[in-house]
Amino acid sequence: MTHTHARTRVDFWFDPSCPWCWLTSRWILEAQKVRDFTLTFHVMSLGVLNEGRALDPGYAAYLERSWGPVRVLTAAAQEHGEEALANLYTAMGTRFHNDGRLQDKDAVRESLTEVGLPVTLMEHWDKTPYEKELRDSHHAGMDALGEDGGTPCIHVDDVAFFGPVMSRVPCGEEAGKLFDGAVALAQYPYFYELKRSRTEGPVLDF
Repeated sequence: MTHTHARTRVDFWFDPSCPWCWLTSRWILEAQKVRDFTLTFHVMSLGVLNEGRALDPGYAAYLERSWGPVRVLTAAAQEHGEEALANLYTAMGTRFHNDGRLQDKDAVRESLTEVGLPVTLMEHWDKTPYEKELRDSHHAGMDALGEDGGTPCIHVDDVAFFGPVMSRVPCGEEAGKLFDGAVALAQYPYFYELKRSRTEGPVLDF
């Protein structure tokens, strides 16, 4: 008898403002070069995640600035599809994190132009009719994590994880081996948590 195995399916939730999420997103793309799996990007919002929480004023200001890019990304996904969303995230993230740009309208407008999306999507910066879709996308990723929600968030064949969190982006077979480990953990229904202390911040010089 021949056994066939379905391709692993990975869903990745991101907030474009988060440098840790950016690094993990670049890893999953590197892993896809050396492993066969489907990958779909989805929007989440640190603003939604932290609603109703008592926050440090500096972090609250950071979250307030994160809403505009998230709204534009949501509109891009709704009007132009998942591939457009993934490409726009790459363009935005490169400016925000690798280039150290302000996460402002100029950077997002340039990102839209780079990937061939209409700059009229900037009309969603302050308010969008896709508010429900934004929140639905967020909760589709985060609710499965319970109280441990955050970004990065991946679902591997519908098994949800917060993380993996990494300070550098592995490439080639190293990225593939890390992916193999994530799949193995997802396949064991009684695995819950593995964590160690961080010893450095995000390294973005790639």
